[in-house]
Amino acid sequence: MNTVRTEIPSSPPRGSGWSRLMQNERVWGYFFIAPVSIGLIIFSIIPLIASLALSFTNWDGSDAMKWIGLDNFAKLFHDRVYLKSIRTSTFYAAVTVPASIGLSIIVAVLLNRKMRGNLAYRLIFFLPSVTMPVAIAVVWKWLYNYESGMINYALGLIGIQGPRWLADEHVVLWSVMIIAIWTAVGHHMIILLSGLQGIPESYYEAASIDGATGMRRFWHITAPLLTPAIFFVLVTSMIGAFQVFDLVFMLTPVTAGGGSGGVLQDATRTAVFSIYQNGFQWFKIGYASAQAWVMFVIIFIVTMAQLYLQKKWVHYE
Repeated sequence: MNTVRTEIPSSPPRGSGWSRLMQNERVWGYFFIAPVSIGLIIFSIIPLIASLALSFTNWDGSDAMKWIGLDNFAKLFHDRVYLKSIRTSTFYAAVTVPASIGLSIIVAVLLNRKMRGNLAYRLIFFLPSVTMPVAIAVVWKWLYNYESGMINYALGLIGIQGPRWLADEHVVLWSVMIIAIWTAVGHHMIILLSGLQGIPESYYEAASIDGATGMRRFWHITAPLLTPAIFFVLVTSMIGAFQVFDLVFMLTPVTAGGGSGGVLQDATRTAVFSIYQNGFQWFKIGYASAQAWVMFVIIFIVTMAQLYLQKKWVHYE
């Protein structure tokens, strides 16, 4: 009887051409990830470690560093201005995040329909999210102008006296939050649209056959299957809301000196704006670093809580 022999190819010997090729592939792999890795180390990891070290000093940027241990962190819990900035950031996030996500869901559902000019409408809503914050601030400052702004002019046509949007301490934070919501809707809409387009049409067809109305289809099909996209938007927008700086910086005046600023600045001072003031305006770099690390811990806790709670309401199937 003839026996069929199956030869199993042996692994290439050391020093062969195949081994050298694999080694070259690894070298090229390290070469291509090197720019990102070097940038991450230089601009993220090293500053992160440096800020942690600075948080235990009283360095002002010029004199020699003096190690003071946990004094900066202890001071934070007795700093009325900083504690108020934490409350302002929390209130800002609690208002802007749900409002922007809610409006984004409505806009995404409307623009997910087949209608004329659909792409143009999507572009109009998306443009604010890619516009420079400086340009947005300039335009909205003109719109908010108490005497000649378009918003107060439109309100005057219907007999309503418009407020002093950026000059009233009770209104200025709401004015900033309106702009933040307006700019965030377009960004969230694009993500939610991708989630809507991933829902199989067969689900809606089966629901229509069963006699489900439009609202019932939304609450029992669209909303549950859209929760992964909503969760992603919720986490990213919450982190961004706690880190808000640019709109506050450009829409409220920055005062010189070592004081806390005027009433408008007190009304809109967020945690990151307080870090900026202490670090780059008043040169309390060690104290600002401690504030930054407390803000990091707060954002980390909020994010971990969201990741834990998403098991109760996010449906991935």
